[in-house]
Amino acid sequence: MTRLLVIEDDARLAALLQRGLDRQGYDVEVVDAADTARAAVLGSAYDAIVCDVMLPGEESGIDWCQWLRSLGIWTPVLMLTARTAVQDRIAGLQAGADDYLGKPFAFGELSARIHALLRRSVEPRATTLRSGSLTLDVIRHEVRVDDVVVDLTPREFAVLEYLLRRQGEAVSRSEILDHVWDFAYDRASNVVDVNVGTLRRKLRSRGAGRVITTVRGIGYRADGVTSS
Repeated sequence: MTRLLVIEDDARLAALLQRGLDRQGYDVEVVDAADTARAAVLGSAYDAIVCDVMLPGEESGIDWCQWLRSLGIWTPVLMLTARTAVQDRIAGLQAGADDYLGKPFAFGELSARIHALLRRSVEPRATTLRSGSLTLDVIRHEVRVDDVVVDLTPREFAVLEYLLRRQGEAVSRSEILDHVWDFAYDRASNVVDVNVGTLRRKLRSRGAGRVITTVRGIGYRADGVTSS
């Protein structure tokens, strides 16, 4: 049976999630704080985790997710939060979350997103990505060309990381929009092209050469990448 961990301190919402997910055939465990969630993942294996960003105590869901990834545990994580600003979503993704759902939400959408996460293979994700003289450090949230730090915005960093993780693959603009911006973002917007253009100029100015290739009619591709 598929095992889910739900980290939610709102007792009413936690009960609704447990009841709904139980009915769908999942084996659900619910905890209400970061410390109990730590004990849970250290003592058991889960197929996916649903985690609220706002948790009681000093440790947020984002902090907890960073801790989880620092252990090399890559169980899919879906973050829940009432804070739906773009910067909040980016922070969650940069912490290692796989998806982000704003409150209030329809249970059907939550269920669909969990199902999508479970379809993905769970593989260890490198914390350092390289392309020629360029190094992207996920933990330090830093990009360097040789020994020079490249000043990137959170979105530019997220775009670069996503392309490097999909090394050698042609990635569509829609995929980048969904990952870095918002699932409901205007598909007619040129925001991806603008950010990639700025990102390329910043990397080129530091001598990184061609890291991102345009794939005509599709989107972009990162080539020549190694990871560790």
